[in-house]
Amino acid sequence: MRKPFDLHPLLPIIVLAYLALGVAYAVNTPKWEVPDEPAHYNYVRHLAETGRFPVLQMGDYPHDYLEEIKAAKFPDAMSIDPIRYEAHQPPLYYLLAAVLYKATSSLPLDRQVIVLRLLSVVLGGLLLCVAHRLVREIFPRDEILALATTAFVATVPMHIAMTAAINNDALAELILSLLLLLAVRRLKNAIPTRGYVLLGGLLFGLGLLTKTTVYPALLLLAVVEVGRWWLQERRSRPPLRPLVALLTLSLSLSSWWFARNLLTYGDLDLFGWRRHDAIVVGQPRTAEWVAQFGAKYVIKAFVLTTFKSFWAQFGWMGILVDERIYLVLFLLCGVVGLGLVLFILKAVARPGSLSPDQRWALGLLALSALLTLGSYVWYNLTFVQHQGRYLFPAIVPLGLFFALGFRELIAEEHEGLLFVLLFLGLFALDLICLFRFIVPYFW
Repeated sequence: MRKPFDLHPLLPIIVLAYLALGVAYAVNTPKWEVPDEPAHYNYVRHLAETGRFPVLQMGDYPHDYLEEIKAAKFPDAMSIDPIRYEAHQPPLYYLLAAVLYKATSSLPLDRQVIVLRLLSVVLGGLLLCVAHRLVREIFPRDEILALATTAFVATVPMHIAMTAAINNDALAELILSLLLLLAVRRLKNAIPTRGYVLLGGLLFGLGLLTKTTVYPALLLLAVVEVGRWWLQERRSRPPLRPLVALLTLSLSLSSWWFARNLLTYGDLDLFGWRRHDAIVVGQPRTAEWVAQFGAKYVIKAFVLTTFKSFWAQFGWMGILVDERIYLVLFLLCGVVGLGLVLFILKAVARPGSLSPDQRWALGLLALSALLTLGSYVWYNLTFVQHQGRYLFPAIVPLGLFFALGFRELIAEEHEGLLFVLLFLGLFALDLICLFRFIVPYFW
């Protein structure tokens, strides 16, 4: 008899398929033709060559030059040296990448860039394993749902493109997903309190040193303590001591970075955000767009561009795919959305269909997705940044809800076959996006 967490033979196939796609995107996408990649590379190079963290300064976002070099498709004659606007980012990813930079310093630049991109591909492969385990933790005997979620994360074309690039996104997504896995185990009392505090403190501390997209996980960890208290029939006050201990450990690992930012940027600028907002001169502001085009136009542009760029809008937002592909994806999302609504209604109407800890776990993942969406909307209230990739910190919760919605509308006896067909369809779409749209764009 199979144990609840036995490794399913299809999981390695999904991971290997993703790795093959990730390598293909990393090799076939010309260097710097992924959003912000030159700025991330310059951070890695500066750290590796000087042994010091870069400091974000005026002039690090050369808007006019950036537009010019993007339009010219980053020719070798135009240097990327002035593009340094990611210098405020937390350091963990760049420390890892700097090791690879030094190890590959003798390689030609094109090959070195590919090697650095493959670091993100590997981190993306680890993310798939965590996604599978997270779903199995919530639904221990539902292997199809776990595989479907993993396959979704593995085959969203734009997600592959971003995890086949030099950036800190894949590491942030991995740490955030590990925190979600740990939180679900805490809800179920599947991990001792001391182990939870140690692992959670370590992971959240590393998250604080990776990217601000991980920071909302603190609220998720607080909700977990409330959830445990509620599931234990509220026999005592909500325990705050584990959360305080976890946070203390996290800050003991990461506070040096925030102290460095205070000393470097001043003005209580813990995260470098004020300096960043001050130097991005020329970046479109939402208020300016509303004044020029009207609120209705801006909202429409936000929704449409977010949808397209979540799925497939490559390069620096300049490579779109066939409109028929977007239409099929829109219809698919509409069907899945309907199925998800039916799943929620059934869960409400039939309280016994989900156990209490499953309800709390799904609520935790929904909250994670809402926090990601909220931060994306909040950012766009200031800057025009209609890029669906900013929703990828919630890629695992979105994958699970996608799988739940899709399955709600199909017969149980056909769900395995239909999920396989969907996975194969998305895999084919990944290849079409790369070889039909991305590669020809640069020829």
